[in-house]
Amino acid sequence: MLQLLHIENIAVIEQADIELNDGLTVLTGETGAGKSIIIDSIGAVMGQRTSRELIRGGAKKGFVSAVFTGLSPELRRELEALGLDNEEEDELCIQRQISADGKTVCRVNMKPVATAVLRRLSPYLLNVHGQHDGQRLMDENSHIDFLDGYCGTGRLLAQYRPSYQKLLTLRRQITELDHGEQERLHRVGSLRKQVAEIEAAELREGEEEELRARKLQFDNAGRLMDALSRAHEALEGSDIADGAAVLTAEAANALADVAEVSPAVAKLSETAEELKYLAEDLRESISVQISRAEFSPEERAMVEERLDEIFRLRKRYGETVAEVLDYAAKAQEELEGLECADERRGILREEYRTELQKAKALAAQLTEGRCTGARKLEKAIVSELKDLDMARVTLEIRVETGTKLAAKGMDTVQFLISVNPGEPVRPLSKVASGGELSRVMLAMKNVLTAGEPVGTLIFDEIDTGVSGRAAQKIAHKLREIGDKKQTLCVTHLPQIAAMGSHHLLIEKCAKDDRTFTDVHPMSAEGRAQEIARMLAGDQITEATLENARELLSAAEKK
Repeated sequence: MLQLLHIENIAVIEQADIELNDGLTVLTGETGAGKSIIIDSIGAVMGQRTSRELIRGGAKKGFVSAVFTGLSPELRRELEALGLDNEEEDELCIQRQISADGKTVCRVNMKPVATAVLRRLSPYLLNVHGQHDGQRLMDENSHIDFLDGYCGTGRLLAQYRPSYQKLLTLRRQITELDHGEQERLHRVGSLRKQVAEIEAAELREGEEEELRARKLQFDNAGRLMDALSRAHEALEGSDIADGAAVLTAEAANALADVAEVSPAVAKLSETAEELKYLAEDLRESISVQISRAEFSPEERAMVEERLDEIFRLRKRYGETVAEVLDYAAKAQEELEGLECADERRGILREEYRTELQKAKALAAQLTEGRCTGARKLEKAIVSELKDLDMARVTLEIRVETGTKLAAKGMDTVQFLISVNPGEPVRPLSKVASGGELSRVMLAMKNVLTAGEPVGTLIFDEIDTGVSGRAAQKIAHKLREIGDKKQTLCVTHLPQIAAMGSHHLLIEKCAKDDRTFTDVHPMSAEGRAQEIARMLAGDQITEATLENARELLSAAEKK
């Protein structure tokens, strides 16, 4: 249960420490005093979306913390799975800080977590019922969720939903294959032509660079041959003069003859010998280059034609030969996939038939569970409604099963009601008044939460449209619920306020041109004063006070 709620700088609350007990705790106060801020603060530590507007004016950040005790085994297992268990096994602390810049910091047992973790823990801690729940009851699309919550079909739905989503995916894939047949055939033809063109070219990496180097030689053939010839003559010599190779050889031979005479000359002899061999090697290399520099016009034409072919392929399929070859590999892979489309279609259809049988079997189990649960839920809600001054109500939960699968199976669920004897049942949204909807919702909440691990129930102004004897019945029912689970109720009805085991007053005051909200527990006499105010407004008389005391005394006897 929620044991302690600490609030700092949230709306008009500068600071509040609210200690809560088991049983039914009522929260009252004038309209606008800040009762909704308490609920918003609880929602913040449960991971609900917040806004920087929630922070008190002038403050840099707001802060809410909540301490829970009496943790359920389910919650303890969840905390352990998340690595958030505490040394104090029966205590859980949740904190949330909201900054003016929009950032939020959450902690569970002093460990930082994401807000999604708070939302994951929320179903084990709190169940909040507000005025908007009546709107959900009016929305027939929500009726199946109410029934599933009672039937406990969560395990089946967890199996069914992935199966249904897989069916949608398979159906889309099959449809794409069927509708895209002409496009597929066109694409196959195009890819075949492209792959054949690239394969016929027999490209290899590095070839283009080699061809460009050869072409550069062709383009500079005259200069190249002239330079090589002059260099060769300088080394080889001519009819009228010896070349460098002959001269270096003569120098080497001359020095070799006297090398033994002087160490210095011996070194010069070695250097000359090296020059002789270098000159000879250079002469031979130039001779080789001269022979290679000779080319035919046919060879030049072939090189230029090949370069043109590579250029065309690069222009179509990639900036380099490597990219062209990569494109061809990917095109071949896509082509193989498209050519296997018929086989793929057959596989998908067989997979679809198998998954359809599985989904229908799960949907049938959902239908069976809902039909059985609907009868039990009808009886349980009617029993609760009898305690809420609707003794002659008739309720029918209609489960209609179609032939097509949908996100929640093949069923539609509708709550129908007759509040007057002899009248046929009609849709809840078209028959029930606001007060009747509040009582139906309260009855459903009492039934649906009976088996849930949640430790605290919060009812936020569920008394809208209710008065008189119906209000008294709702008060009794809330007290009965509070005897089973910790229950908090924000109310404007004196009948409900009197029935609380504990009473908190939310009061707004002004000090130094600032507005503050205080939350404090009420004494017995204070409760009488507050209930008298709820009965008569500001004009509290002794008779009104006596009436309030009678309400409290009657509630105590109950």
